[in-house]
Amino acid sequence: MYGNKVSDWLNKNMTEKSLIDELQEVVGLEDVISHPDDLLVYEYDGSVDSNIPLAVVFPSSVDEVSRILKITHSRGIPVVGRGSGTGLSGGAIAPDGGIQIAFTKMTRILEVNVQNRTATVEPGVINLDLDNHVREMGLRYAPDPSSQRACSIGGNIAENAGGPHCLAYGTTTNHVLEIESVLEDGSIVKLGGQCRDVPGYDLRGVFVGSEGTFGIATKITVRLLPLPEMVKTFLGIFPDIESACTAVSSVIGHGIVPAALEMIDALSIKAVQSVTDAGFPDDAGAVLLVELEGLSEEVEEVTERVESSLWDTGATNVLIAEDPEDREKLWVGRKTAFGAFGTIAPNYYLVDGVVPRTRLTQVLRKVSEIGSRYDITIANVFHAGDGNLHPCMLFDEREPGVLDRAMKAASEMMEYCVEVGGTLSGEHGIGLEKKEYMPLVFNEIDLSQMKKARDAFAPRNLLNPGKIFPDGESHPIEPHRVSPGQYI
Repeated sequence: MYGNKVSDWLNKNMTEKSLIDELQEVVGLEDVISHPDDLLVYEYDGSVDSNIPLAVVFPSSVDEVSRILKITHSRGIPVVGRGSGTGLSGGAIAPDGGIQIAFTKMTRILEVNVQNRTATVEPGVINLDLDNHVREMGLRYAPDPSSQRACSIGGNIAENAGGPHCLAYGTTTNHVLEIESVLEDGSIVKLGGQCRDVPGYDLRGVFVGSEGTFGIATKITVRLLPLPEMVKTFLGIFPDIESACTAVSSVIGHGIVPAALEMIDALSIKAVQSVTDAGFPDDAGAVLLVELEGLSEEVEEVTERVESSLWDTGATNVLIAEDPEDREKLWVGRKTAFGAFGTIAPNYYLVDGVVPRTRLTQVLRKVSEIGSRYDITIANVFHAGDGNLHPCMLFDEREPGVLDRAMKAASEMMEYCVEVGGTLSGEHGIGLEKKEYMPLVFNEIDLSQMKKARDAFAPRNLLNPGKIFPDGESHPIEPHRVSPGQYI
């Protein structure tokens, strides 16, 4: 018996050593990590899940990515692409026996075409680095996730990342023109084109948001926007979150679509102000950040209407920041909120549900009730303009049973979001975190068709397997569907 176990152990380790040797032949000795202690760094992304990969490989070119995937395909080894590891749904977690391809070395901005307003980049380019680079040319890259300072364009592609300014400009998929991708067998394809409209099926659109299950992006061309002539940021200060929600509906109801419309609740304000002075009043029940941008005449025309909407719905004060430094101060406060939660508790679990704007107050009341019932502290920072909620459960995972309570609370929140006409994710993806809840929204035929689309790209399901689709016990609740026009 022991002889068989020793033989199995030797065969497994010899196989792994042979794999590592092959990978090192492609990228070099220094660019393959396989020691267990070194791999601990790649165990997590920004979610609560974890798993140690078999190895992590750092390619420098599309040719190296292709050769790596040819090796893994021949061996039947699963592969996960990894950007900066900031994802919040477990998308970058490797399955058992799988490797990660990390894009730490593929960080070049290859070309910026000012005339055509496009940029071509490698997947490891940091979102904010691209935006800062093109701003020197009078342009900008619009998608701006809260993790903008750290997240990579490749990761944004995988998850179809959003951000505050996606209310007016759309998520990542609205800004991607062409993708060079390596499929699971190592073949290289180009999806889309350098122009916005190309003939044939929109495979570029299908690829964005596929969470790394279709292929691994190695070169991306994105469209850029001109810098606005004028920008104004309003800080509406409210006594409670209910009046702030009313203000959201009032602003949109006036036919105004701000560039951004963000809400921050009292607990989040206190956390932010404890680490940086963002200008949020400590005694506010909630604040709204409303940003207008465009031609000077357009911005001035709607300024009075936005300000009136805030006052009329119960604001105790309305401040307007026009100076870039003042506006940056407010946005730093918004985008550092999740990091600031560390002053309250060492761990958090974030729910990424979407609901119709008219249901915000109702859903937030339910979120508060769920948190109280499970004895979980909840902070809210979210994209109010498009109903993308981010209830953030704060806890210490060393407390016995607390993670289980948080997961149950998250489950109820997601169920309720779907019940009121919403859905499971606005920008963070399904990944590992929400895959068992997909039947809340999709029936078996829906999911089967999605799998067929995946199989057309990756028939062996070797790219980020175990994500998106449920593979455990079926969810007991009947699917809720979104009727046409429900979000209008």
